Amino acid sequence: MLKLLDYLEEWLIAFLMAAATLITFASVLHRYGSGIEALQPVFLEINMGWAQELTIYMFVWMAKIGAAYGVRTGIHVGVDVLINTFETPLRSKFVLFGLFAGALFTGIISVLGSHFVWENGMAYATYTTLGMDSGDFFEGPTTPDLEWSTWKVYSAIPVASLLMCFRFLQVAWIFSKTGELPHHDQGHVEGIEDDAVAVTTEGQEQAASNNARKGGQQ
Repeated sequence: MLKLLDYLEEWLIAFLMAAATLITFASVLHRYGSGIEALQPVFLEINMGWAQELTIYMFVWMAKIGAAYGVRTGIHVGVDVLINTFETPLRSKFVLFGLFAGALFTGIISVLGSHFVWENGMAYATYTTLGMDSGDFFEGPTTPDLEWSTWKVYSAIPVASLLMCFRFLQVAWIFSKTGELPHHDQGHVEGIEDDAVAVTTEGQEQAASNNARKGGQQ
């Protein structure tokens, strides 16, 4: 189940980033193509006014889900110079305190965000879809260009914050059992073995040394 969640998390981040980039590229082409007289009959018939708004929403969702991914993989920057000087038992307590504080904070944001989204139109949409009386709940505002219900966009806050809270608790559980925190190696490339990288680097250094030696002899 966790593997499926990990895959879904990574897939969503990649999809949102790629789609937002392609939409932005298409929007730029449309903008400059509309200024070319020969292409105006075609480009002016295409409405790309929604592109900027959509890419903003996609990047918001990507950033929020990416924050949860960062907790799981250890990408987030942490200042632990002082904590690392402590003895292991004391250090572990501080690390767990930080992880539980992160879980508490993101949990609170998720609850408050859910309450906001519910009253901002989700309650009305839910009751209306089920054929029930919506009571005092209102339909809620819509976005300027796409005219989507804003509660759908704002759902990124409670959903991603809940995921981030879960990731904090997951890391805390693993740390309490193994004493290890997730660490992201900036030099590691997915799909390339570390031994192959080491051999390639060694070969490059040897070639550079040989070239320098030949240059000195000349």
